Amino acid sequence: MKTLYYNGLVYTGTLPLVSAFITENGRFVFAGSDPEGFSFGCEKTVDLKDRFVCAGFNDSHMHLLNYGLSLASADLATHGKSLAELLEYLSVYAAGLPESPDPWIRGRGWNQDLFSDSKRMPDRQDLDRVSSNRPVVITRCCGHCLAVNSRALTLCGITADTPAPAGGRIGRRSDGEPDGLFYDEAMSLITSRLPVPDKERIKKLLRLACRALNRYGITSVQSDDYCVFPSVSWQTVNEAYRELEESGELSVRVCEQSNFSDLPALRAFTEAGCLTGSGSSRFRIGPLKLLSDGSLGARTAFLREPYADDPSSRGLAIFSQEQLDELIGFAHAQGLAIAVHAIGDAALDMVLNALEKAEKAYPRPDCRHGIVHCQITRPDQLERLKQLKLHIYAQTIFLDYDIHIVKARVGASRASSSYRWKTLMRDGLCVSNGSDCPVEYPDVLAGIQCAVTRSSLRGDAGPYLAEEAFSVQEALDSYTVCGARASFEEAVKGRIAPGYLADFTVLEKNPFETDPRRLKDIPVLATFLNGEAVYLRDSLH
Repeated sequence: MKTLYYNGLVYTGTLPLVSAFITENGRFVFAGSDPEGFSFGCEKTVDLKDRFVCAGFNDSHMHLLNYGLSLASADLATHGKSLAELLEYLSVYAAGLPESPDPWIRGRGWNQDLFSDSKRMPDRQDLDRVSSNRPVVITRCCGHCLAVNSRALTLCGITADTPAPAGGRIGRRSDGEPDGLFYDEAMSLITSRLPVPDKERIKKLLRLACRALNRYGITSVQSDDYCVFPSVSWQTVNEAYRELEESGELSVRVCEQSNFSDLPALRAFTEAGCLTGSGSSRFRIGPLKLLSDGSLGARTAFLREPYADDPSSRGLAIFSQEQLDELIGFAHAQGLAIAVHAIGDAALDMVLNALEKAEKAYPRPDCRHGIVHCQITRPDQLERLKQLKLHIYAQTIFLDYDIHIVKARVGASRASSSYRWKTLMRDGLCVSNGSDCPVEYPDVLAGIQCAVTRSSLRGDAGPYLAEEAFSVQEALDSYTVCGARASFEEAVKGRIAPGYLADFTVLEKNPFETDPRRLKDIPVLATFLNGEAVYLRDSLH
């Protein structure tokens, strides 16, 4: 059935705005003026009532399964204004948990830098106050650090003699005993001992996450899911996605950023036919995803020079240069796209070295390899990124918090050449946007506001490097067609144009005419996937 949407403010991917579009069989077949639209004689018409419409939002780097897990856990982001509040909320939450075969008390989202009473991380003694007989695990907002109580240490067999794995660190007290904090690869000492969810549980978490994303206007994501539950195989995760697709419950298109950290597992993955682009329009395999370092907030991002606020540390490198060369070289030779998490400049050096080496050994056109985050950068690295024509998976929403800490963490000099996503855009690189959810909420309009203002959402900090601000159009494109380009889908989604998938988002107000400091406040009224509503806050009929 042909459906005409008219009397709207429709961003097709180019300006000026038009007023109408038509969908049929899950595709756009027309975009233009109202009179032109009515000339098609459509069976159904919808008055948009001057609402703004754009292509469905695409979060180009997040963790969908982990988001579902966070939604099913204690929300420490909204109950963590202080360490005392966090512990009180977590205690109430734990007391209200039903009896379950899973004894673990889980939470996510705390950030010690935002505590009003003490700027320290919670430790085992704090969490022992929450429970002494049930294990407690709470993950920092960045996902690169977690804290556990004494019961969890006992269950996991962690003692003063437990060595930290390569690329990880165990927090210790002055007597050498673990303090309950685990960083990056050391987190696996805990996560590998958590109860293993079955496929039905995974599907439930994915459904929960998809419904939440639709409320933010999101129709597509590029998601890193294989490492959420270390004991769950990638085959099981893929089966869960495909079964949701077959049952019509996958309300978000998913491109899997496939996380593997050892060559045998990656080789088996490719031998099973899992190459970039394989799959369907609802679930497909994307790039190899690697993490080369940690986070700035946890001081585990790997820097060339020590942290300005902790001269004893340069952070953590997850891989050696040789390991990175091996993994990236193999993936590149197999025809996979590659996306590597790199926040610190030393980590970025290693990644660029490996990518240059792979390209020299096996020249390939249009690889679309990319850097996820690309935060702390030096001028020479910006030039190398340009020469390699890399894709940039940015998270402008990170500015909301990072503005408050970046100069203290890395010093004024390094801060002055960092978060330079607009510079890279001017250099011809494609910059897509995302949230790294559940690191941040998948709030696209908040991300757009940070991109345009280069300031915190509350306006209490910034603008930081104001010359790096995106225009509203650039910000919208970073969440639509640029995300589609990252997954080689820019010819089929990311625009409202004939032949493109009919994924679109309806907003109450026109962002081009909204105070940049109020962009985050624009309500999402409706989200459509394949021409069908997957979220309706307000009837369009």
